[in-house]
Amino acid sequence: MEFQRLFTRQEAESALPLVRRVVADILEKAAGIRELGADDERLPGLEAELQEYLQELEEMGCFFKDWNFSVGLVDFPAMIDGETVFLCWRSDEAELGWYHRIEEGYQGRRPLPK
Repeated sequence: MEFQRLFTRQEAESALPLVRRVVADILEKAAGIRELGADDERLPGLEAELQEYLQELEEMGCFFKDWNFSVGLVDFPAMIDGETVFLCWRSDEAELGWYHRIEEGYQGRRPLPK
């Protein structure tokens, strides 16, 4: 699997303040969309804003993975012990502390090595 970039742990941690703000915006827009009816004229605008925030994360090189829009899960491609993995962060976590193999997904989260 090819990624536009691989993050070091330090790079991902440095990106967290911006990622945290973008994820908060994503969750806010998603909540707004859920509150609207399918024929609400504001829906296309909110959906476009949501896509812009998702695109912003992708341009940074990380990926939003919470398609229920409930906790704001973000993966950062990285290398640990010669293996490409995802550093895994949730918006309710104060810091970056987990990773998982790409094929395992969130269920395979493990603590980051010290």
